[in-house]
Amino acid sequence: TQYGQLELIETQTVTSGTSVDFTNIKEDIYNVHYVTWNNLDNDNSSGTPSLHTRLYESGVLETASVYQYARQIGRDNGTFAEQKSTGNSAISLTLGIGNATNSKTGGYQYIYNAGDSSKYTFTTYHTYAPATTSDSGFTFGSAVLPQTSTVDGFSYTFLGADFTSGTISLYGIKEYS
Repeated sequence: TQYGQLELIETQTVTSGTSVDFTNIKEDIYNVHYVTWNNLDNDNSSGTPSLHTRLYESGVLETASVYQYARQIGRDNGTFAEQKSTGNSAISLTLGIGNATNSKTGGYQYIYNAGDSSKYTFTTYHTYAPATTSDSGFTFGSAVLPQTSTVDGFSYTFLGADFTSGTISLYGIKEYS
């Protein structure tokens, strides 16, 4: 094994459901996780839902308004904006995904310190999402769960819409010990 190498933990192919959960993240082995998703789509039952992530702390999904994030957004019309929150119930990863043909999201996320109960768990991410036939864009940002805990799982959801297709893969990054 080479240090810095990605080691696949699990890939999930999504065809339905309100969330995709990774509950065996091997947080005792990996300090850094890498998640990538491709062609994720939803049923658009709540307008243009965006992809979010939440963290499991010792087996309990954290849904309180404790997540903090800041991100940059760039749209295909040439506009850019900053969004941030210091009290959100989930980490917002993408722009809202519209119901135009092939409106699917892709992106990646790094998650740090998940298994270390003495440190905050934080993340960085970069995503793409087509919101409508005339509005697409990217996001990049970072987020933190500002409390010390053992994070032992990750959950992905469209918050109010069901998944209809796509894949999500979770990797651990091998490090020198």
